Amino acid sequence: MVWAKGKGARIATWEIMPLYVVLLGAPGAGKGTQARLLGQALEIPQVSSGDLFRGNLQQETELGLAAQSYMDRGELVPDDVTVRMVIERLSDGDCERGAILDGFPRTLGQAAAFDGALAYRGHQVAVALLICVSDETVIKRLSGRWICRDCQAMYHQVFDPPREPTRCDQCGGRLYQRLDDQPDTVRNRLLVYYKQTGPLVGYYFARGILREVEGEQAIEAVHADLVAAVRKDDHSEISFCSGAHA
Repeated sequence: MVWAKGKGARIATWEIMPLYVVLLGAPGAGKGTQARLLGQALEIPQVSSGDLFRGNLQQETELGLAAQSYMDRGELVPDDVTVRMVIERLSDGDCERGAILDGFPRTLGQAAAFDGALAYRGHQVAVALLICVSDETVIKRLSGRWICRDCQAMYHQVFDPPREPTRCDQCGGRLYQRLDDQPDTVRNRLLVYYKQTGPLVGYYFARGILREVEGEQAIEAVHADLVAAVRKDDHSEISFCSGAHA
């Protein structure tokens, strides 16, 4: 609140602090689905780093061209480019009340740079939510995914199997499994996650804003727990779910 004095009167001006929620979790934890549902419940947009990269590359923006130059050389896109993409997105009108950050930050460097950029604007991350799932569940979820080559419809051999094992229910096209979804690749993705993104759990824990939610419940139950965690006034009490980390 800002007070302005004038001829003995004081005028109070309230600034609504945007609600920035960081969503963490291993690949296959359900971040994308839960980010969308949480955004709908809180009436703030889902901001996906993957979507930002694709959008900037397709539109050939200044940041997109900068990112492409590093990718063309086989180099990692620097954290400052990624952070600038996110900050630029958060300046859009639909993010005035906040945003659900899905897939960002991915590293400690990005988290620190993002915090600095927000602090410059007088803002901060309100809460970091970690969706806890076991490695076995991640492998089961991801390695069971199959995609239609023709219409890109997605199936799961356990949770949403096609009527015929190798054919799409919608168009009859052949189903295939992406390299990213094969068991050995999924295990490697988990290893990368624990090395690169796992340390963010400690980072947000140290800041006192980490909340953990059991991710092996039904989608609706996970969603309810996430909403409750965000709406909880006191973020100082932190509990850990067993077996959540490697």
